Amino acid sequence: MSPEKWLSMFLILILISKSSGAFVGMNIGTDMSNVPSAADIVKILKAQQITHVRLFDADRQMLNALANTGIEVMVGITNEELLGIGESRSAAAGWVNRNVAAYLPATNITAIAVGSEVLTTIPNAALVLVPAMWFLQSALVATNLNFMVKISSPQSMDMIPKSFPPSAATFNSTWNNITSQFLQFLKNTDSYFMLNAHPYYGYTNGNGIFPIDYALSRSLPPNKQIVDPNTLLHYNSMFDAMVDAAYYSMEALNFSGIPVLATESGWPWRGGANEPDATVENAVVYNSNLIRHVRNNSGTPSRPSMPVSVYIYELFSEDLRPGSTSEKNWGVFFPNGTAVYSLGISQTEGNSSGVGKFCVAKPDASSEGLLEGLNWACGPGMANCTAIQPGQPCYNPNNVVNHASYAYNDYYHRTQSSGGTCDFSGTAIMNSTDPSYGSCIFAGSLTSNTSNNSTALSPFTPDNALGGGVSRGRVSNLVFLFAATILAFA
Repeated sequence: MSPEKWLSMFLILILISKSSGAFVGMNIGTDMSNVPSAADIVKILKAQQITHVRLFDADRQMLNALANTGIEVMVGITNEELLGIGESRSAAAGWVNRNVAAYLPATNITAIAVGSEVLTTIPNAALVLVPAMWFLQSALVATNLNFMVKISSPQSMDMIPKSFPPSAATFNSTWNNITSQFLQFLKNTDSYFMLNAHPYYGYTNGNGIFPIDYALSRSLPPNKQIVDPNTLLHYNSMFDAMVDAAYYSMEALNFSGIPVLATESGWPWRGGANEPDATVENAVVYNSNLIRHVRNNSGTPSRPSMPVSVYIYELFSEDLRPGSTSEKNWGVFFPNGTAVYSLGISQTEGNSSGVGKFCVAKPDASSEGLLEGLNWACGPGMANCTAIQPGQPCYNPNNVVNHASYAYNDYYHRTQSSGGTCDFSGTAIMNSTDPSYGSCIFAGSLTSNTSNNSTALSPFTPDNALGGGVSRGRVSNLVFLFAATILAFA
């Protein structure tokens, strides 16, 4: 393909992407003891119809596996790599050539995230952040990739010491000089402000100031709605308030028109004894509401016409991460590809997804028939039966009717879009009564606003068809000691 045709093809792809509205992407971390192969990870992404992913590095195997999938990829420069790139134009050019240019156009790389939460986690590296971004931009220009690949750097909400009310929010003044240079880069290159927005931490560190429903983006009654006293704008979502705080903070430094991209947002599904809010139920509610908000192309109260795209944190839980139990349990999927909980991620959800529809055990079915159907659903049928294991939210009542109902329903919502049915040798029936109870949430529940149609596993059915920390950023423990020459970049 000639360079001219190659460039034209990518410009067309960019125009299509920009016209398609906000998107829901997925973070892929690998700080775990059982990392799936790159090929298996891509199979999960394709099964879920995930169209955007963020890598925390530029892993060669992942970039090769993502080739020819059409999935838009954000690659990352680790904090450990930042110093070398920020000190050397040639190092930046080499990084772009090895990790971006070498994979385009087969692998659809559209963004580079330079470090992670640099200003708040490794402040000694602050002086090289913007120089590194300019060196990388120059390398993209030299390879004619600057129209296809955007550069930014994910920032933590810790950059905004007081984020409520949003209209009064400002960045930490300690970094005003560097932050202004950073925002000028984004403005000059038509890039976006990458924000790691985690209402879980805003709520748990808030000492009870805000209600849990506000953090989970549940609708609030009129007498409990959160109102910005300066603008009188109403906030039903802490996520929206965080994004608006970023917009107002940029305005305080006289920058406008820079869109916010939420590079991380999610909710942990398991916590320690002192982390009662890290539950499956809360994770389902938060992520479901966030996905629906993004898919509706809903902006924020201060920017209703500017939809915010988001990368869910995260695909897999990372058990090797340091910190509390909750730090290790944010993943939506287990390494074997089964869902930790039912969550609609794909682009095809809607009324046809089965919201309000449930596949449950027939009241008059024999125990033997239900047990056979249960074993098939949790085995060859690949239903996610974690929730009915001892100690999990759907274990009790511990009987075959309850367990079969959960497994049948999970299987049905996973596979209905690709032909899965609700039969299980005559032991299952469809109804519209939500069987959810307490913290046991069934796929399709209106309570959780979720359906698992989007899991889209192939209906593996035999011929006799039974089946129907405060910061999440990637930070290093390095303490950089800088040569005096770096001061020239300040």
